[in-house]
Amino acid sequence: MPPAAESLAALGLYALLAVLLVAFLMGLSWLLGHRTHSSLKQAPYESGVAPTGGAYLRAPAPFFLVAIFFIIFAVDAVFILSWAVAWDILGWAGLAQVGFFIAIVLLGLVHLWKTGGLDWHPSAQGRMRGRGGGE
Repeated sequence: MPPAAESLAALGLYALLAVLLVAFLMGLSWLLGHRTHSSLKQAPYESGVAPTGGAYLRAPAPFFLVAIFFIIFAVDAVFILSWAVAWDILGWAGLAQVGFFIAIVLLGLVHLWKTGGLDWHPSAQGRMRGRGGGE
């Protein structure tokens, strides 16, 4: 048997054993578990405080915007870091290309700033909606 096939067989055996172990432990838990159902046991527990209101709380949109901005700028940082690692291979042409890339990113940031995408105030959210949102 080729070494690659042996490795795949070992991996398959390991995965099968892991699945069987999980299934066995879940079945054992189901068999030995305590089965008492009551309305008191089904009620949500919040450190002794009676729950009030709904469980769904709406998070303000700026938190999602900050997360998206973080992802965008993290990806930009990866591109710039990969350029920095390959600087000696890319030379001046690579510098011009990464300079153009950074300029485009900065133009996007300036546009975002001017349209109020970085403001946390409710009035800024209204301005953003009025600039082309569907409302």
